[in-house]
Amino acid sequence: MSVVAAPAQAAPEDCNPKKGTLKLPASEPWAQKRLDIKNAWRLTRGAGVTVAVVDSGADYHPQVQISKIIDETHTGHRDCVGHGTAVSGIIGARYVAGVPFHGVAPDAKIVMVKQSNKTEGDITKLISAIDDAVAAKPEVINVSVRASDHPQLRAAIQRALDQDIVVVAAAGNVTGPDDQDVPAYPAAYEGVLAVGSATPDGRRADSSNAATPVGVLGPGTDITAPWPGRSYMRGLQGTSFAAPYVAGTAALVRARFPQLTQEQVRRRIIATADGTAGAGTGAGMVNPLLAITAVLPYERGDAPVVAEPLPSALPADAIAKVPPRDETAIGIAMAVGAGVLVAIMVAGGLALLIPLGRRRGWRPGRAS
Repeated sequence: MSVVAAPAQAAPEDCNPKKGTLKLPASEPWAQKRLDIKNAWRLTRGAGVTVAVVDSGADYHPQVQISKIIDETHTGHRDCVGHGTAVSGIIGARYVAGVPFHGVAPDAKIVMVKQSNKTEGDITKLISAIDDAVAAKPEVINVSVRASDHPQLRAAIQRALDQDIVVVAAAGNVTGPDDQDVPAYPAAYEGVLAVGSATPDGRRADSSNAATPVGVLGPGTDITAPWPGRSYMRGLQGTSFAAPYVAGTAALVRARFPQLTQEQVRRRIIATADGTAGAGTGAGMVNPLLAITAVLPYERGDAPVVAEPLPSALPADAIAKVPPRDETAIGIAMAVGAGVLVAIMVAGGLALLIPLGRRRGWRPGRAS
């Protein structure tokens, strides 16, 4: 999704998002398998964390529960693009038995801040939407929007960071030669966790903008997500849908370790990513499970121990100690053993010699 400067707001057009599907394959989408999300749920599902989504609104969906909607467009909550519904679902769609799709942090609260009715929007609306998101006091903000550098946009992002909010933003998609070498904002601002798009094999998607200083990659090709009309959309592409996988991971980390600052959360997600190489890949694919379990070497002092504690050591008296070597007993035992061995040898010799002597006429000696 992108925003451009617009002098005035046009009247809302007909709200007709693309039609989704009600049927999904029986198997889980590759992104969920690759990130091993359910394994992370053994430690946290994001409860107690609020994620603000600056996007195109959100339609009702059985799996997506929006706790609050702030409408900067004054056109109602409906998602006329489908973008906001999909992003919200990737972050926090509830798990439903028998439904293969679910979000990264299903227990997190989602606040939707609607800033546009189209795939392109107004930069002033985006800035106001980010300020509204900050006012909602979330722990994480997701901005799946590509814009140009603007001093007021920079200031809005800084206000979010100053409020200890993790800001996750899409690195932007390359749609032509004109934007191939141009970084995307707000992702390119310092302190923002910029997210590139990855393919199932973990490499950067060709459409993912390498000019933006990417922190990590998220799944961004052949994505399945909730869609308006209580449906799902398959085959979604782009950094817009990679970013919410990282925002959901940030929600898991903040729920697991609420004492971490936004900077520490960002550094943790980057440090625990699955490494890769090349421009625009950052530290590699985001790893939710490792992000909430790894012990980082630079986390000392008051920093939390983030792995499950090792079993405590056994008490000193739990296992009997080996008694000291008793030399006297060993000597006696050896002497007794040697005597027994000699006795056996003597008895064996007599048992052999006496019969031989008798066969030769030998008799025990008698006194004369």
